[in-house]
Amino acid sequence: EVHLAESGGGLVQPGGSLRLSCVASGFTFSNYLMNWVRQAPGKGREWVSAIDSESTSPSYADSVEGRFTISRDNGKSTLYLQMDNLQPEDTAVYFCQTFLESGEYRGQGTQVTVSS
Repeated sequence: EVHLAESGGGLVQPGGSLRLSCVASGFTFSNYLMNWVRQAPGKGREWVSAIDSESTSPSYADSVEGRFTISRDNGKSTLYLQMDNLQPEDTAVYFCQTFLESGEYRGQGTQVTVSS
């Protein structure tokens, strides 16, 4: 069974940092591109960042470029998102996501709140 478990969210002041983690199981993590997506209150889902299986081509939404860094440890089947210089508009539930042959999978999400 595919399982994605995010952690690392919390309450942080503007300008602060958080590091999100996503532990994957039930599939060969190292074979698949992984995404971070987020959903703010009252808004639709927004793609944040993606990383290919070999970590050669990370990509970012314009809204987070230069502030967020995606990475992965294939040996630990874990995806990361380092978030620096957080702003109130980054407040959202953050999900890791992947697309397998059997469909789309997301975790339960982790809440990030940026507020003074």
